[in-house]
Amino acid sequence: MFHEPSASSTSIGNQPLFESKMAATQGYALLCLENPLLDIQGQGDEATLRKYSLNANDAILAEPKHMPLYEDLLTNHSAVLIAGGAAQNTARGAQYILPADSVLYIGAVGKDKYADILRSSCEKAGLKTEYLTVDHEPTGRCGVVITGHHRSMCTHLAAANEYKLEHLRSPEIWGLVEKAQVYYVGGYHLTVCPPAAMALAEEASKEDKIFVLSLSAPFIPTVFKEALEKTSPYWDYVIGNESEAACWAEGQGLETRDVKEIARLMAELPKENGRRKRTAVVTQGTEPTVVAIQGEKEVKEFPVHKIEEKEICDTNGAGDAFAGGFVAGIVDGKPLGECIDMGHWLASLSIKELGPQYPFPKQTYQPTAKAGTSSS
Repeated sequence: MFHEPSASSTSIGNQPLFESKMAATQGYALLCLENPLLDIQGQGDEATLRKYSLNANDAILAEPKHMPLYEDLLTNHSAVLIAGGAAQNTARGAQYILPADSVLYIGAVGKDKYADILRSSCEKAGLKTEYLTVDHEPTGRCGVVITGHHRSMCTHLAAANEYKLEHLRSPEIWGLVEKAQVYYVGGYHLTVCPPAAMALAEEASKEDKIFVLSLSAPFIPTVFKEALEKTSPYWDYVIGNESEAACWAEGQGLETRDVKEIARLMAELPKENGRRKRTAVVTQGTEPTVVAIQGEKEVKEFPVHKIEEKEICDTNGAGDAFAGGFVAGIVDGKPLGECIDMGHWLASLSIKELGPQYPFPKQTYQPTAKAGTSSS
């Protein structure tokens, strides 16, 4: 596989400095792009949600009225700090399964102790990072209010909102882009720097590499519909949950809310790289995951890994974990059904942990007896 490259430091004219720990002569099989955040997770109740106009099992961008939430969680709700950001969770999950030095994560952070926490956490997970560091904004935060098995996420992007295409296009970073074989972009990044997402999408199509996009949250297909639609011709894989899929259908003016039909419609969208069929994957919590493949009439369902209710600690990040296992399978060249099973396995591990984390000592994936078998 790939090896740890040497360290260096680079600047782009008057742009903020970015760290370059890797020489362009090396590379990583999977490259992930999105918004690095420090998750501040605290236990709450209905009153907490009402206080900040939040809803259970939702994800929103913070407004001024939400700013006191973060200190409130730290002071009054036994909060814990966890390296977060959806695609960073996915990247850590993929690296959990894949051989060392397989995954690189890119995004923007502040010049503060919270960025140091993110770096340290990723280093412990074996995840390589190439952060653009900005000195005029703090590292982004995601306030997570946990109510039972439910969570509400409120994100203040801050430094994460400052990511620039110039960082991705710099010789050191673009050299790593060229060496990666799979690109994973979280939909949240469409709120920050759509040109960076498009640069990866176009590179994947041109070089016949794999481009994976996560819808990330229900508001992405509606509020950021235009940016999302520009990426859609390049999707080799698109991943979302049932709520995100329903919002995509709504954004497209479709009347159907049938998950199988929505997955089929996403799979059949026009595609730039005709050498690869598009695959649409829609998770449904404890219900079977729906998979539609471009040009194939049958829409399949794959049952999830069942775990006891008493084993569930926190569902925050389960979707990110699924994506991590799934994309690890893609990188490793596994059959589609086994990729789905890897996603289900990693998600089942994650929900037994607090927040989007994975158990240590590290567990090893073993295909289930029904891995790769759909229920349809």
